[in-house]
Amino acid sequence: MSYAIESLLIHGGKDMDKETGAVNIPVYQTSTYKQQELGVNSGWEYSRTGNPTRDALEKLIADLEGGKYGLAFASGLAAIHTVLSLFKAGDKLVVSDNIYGGTFRVLQNVFEPLGILYEIVDTTKPSNVEAAIDDSVKAIYIETPANPLLSVTDIEEVSKIAKKHNKLLIVDNTFLTPYLQQPLKLGADIVIHSGTKYLGGHSDVVSGLVVVKEKEIADRLYYLQNAIGGILAPWDSFLMIRGIKTLGVRMDRHQENAIKIANWLKDSGYVSKVYYPGLESDPGYETQKKQAKGPGAMISFVLKEEYDYKAFFKNIKLITLAESLGGVESLVCHPATMTHAAIPKDIREKVGIVDELIRLSVGIENVDDLIEDLEKAIKSSKK
Repeated sequence: MSYAIESLLIHGGKDMDKETGAVNIPVYQTSTYKQQELGVNSGWEYSRTGNPTRDALEKLIADLEGGKYGLAFASGLAAIHTVLSLFKAGDKLVVSDNIYGGTFRVLQNVFEPLGILYEIVDTTKPSNVEAAIDDSVKAIYIETPANPLLSVTDIEEVSKIAKKHNKLLIVDNTFLTPYLQQPLKLGADIVIHSGTKYLGGHSDVVSGLVVVKEKEIADRLYYLQNAIGGILAPWDSFLMIRGIKTLGVRMDRHQENAIKIANWLKDSGYVSKVYYPGLESDPGYETQKKQAKGPGAMISFVLKEEYDYKAFFKNIKLITLAESLGGVESLVCHPATMTHAAIPKDIREKVGIVDELIRLSVGIENVDDLIEDLEKAIKSSKK
């Protein structure tokens, strides 16, 4: 029997502990496991290779994404590093032109010196992806909505191009989570999450997750997960399972608040640009509506020239100036010097990551309080 995602959030993966009937999967805080005799064990050998608590999380995220195989890592970048380790010298990836700065950093400073190349393109136009494909390209790597400009790539259209040329399609689904978007069902081969964000949801755990549907890819990733060793610890796996149980109700509130704030910003007279695919005026609106249940709760905006963005950050009170996103509390950041500082200035500005750009992760507080905080901070920052 198949269940709606609201039920899978609670009962997906391993539902309850079969040994005791405990409604929560126990934290198996162990590094190793007793073997009955040489070559005979209970299915567990060493906790880098496998742990029952982590296994429960891996099965849960696979269920939620509509995949078959899940893998849990110590961070989102550990997950990204492991996926990129599928490739070898001479291989090239086609990459979205605005992606998380940490992804860019690992591509440029870790994998490019090893001979694994990348080409940055505007993937919101599938023709650009098609034009970038050659024999050296082995995969297409996209974020949608992308970080931090919330540009939307048509997953289904890009997946057709990937399949036509026998390339892998990798999708970072961090901003929407499987509650709002399921890339595997749209043709993706690999889905990546920074579980630190909405999936954990409480800014108390750092994690990364990967989901695939093909056994051949899964086997290669499981080997790399064990060989590289950036696995998620049992306690953190427990926290992730706990956080995921409330994902649906949190995302509903996050998104409800974000839609109201995006519309307020658009009409406020304080900003020159609002990036949010939930606005009908946004260029990605129709694609977003087609491939996802909602636009999510990330908003980026540019203050008008008469306001000092540095003063804005000093005057914000309820909203927290901090790295990261997706927690129950609202967070605001400056992409050019925080999340995307690893990207060279000329590349940042070319795609629109200007110094005046502000990224807002909308939390689940009272929306009127959030709007009041934004308005006071903006007014206080007038030059």
